Amino acid sequence: MKISARNVLAGKIVEIKKGATTSHVLIDVKGLIVTSAITNEAVEELGLKVGGEASAVIKSSDVMVMVP
Repeated sequence: MKISARNVLAGKIVEIKKGATTSHVLIDVKGLIVTSAITNEAVEELGLKVGGEASAVIKSSDVMVMVP
């Protein structure tokens, strides 16, 4: 698969919180949890399961950076 996004974070799904129409998929990327909100339909179509591998693909024109 080819994709234009350059920020691809591979990890493992640690939790899927299903709501009425939207699921929150939590992906562990080297100890950092990245959360994505996607449709329940997308979860089913992609076959997402806890323990499965997945990548968070980040494409944004605006990313904020903060320091302590």
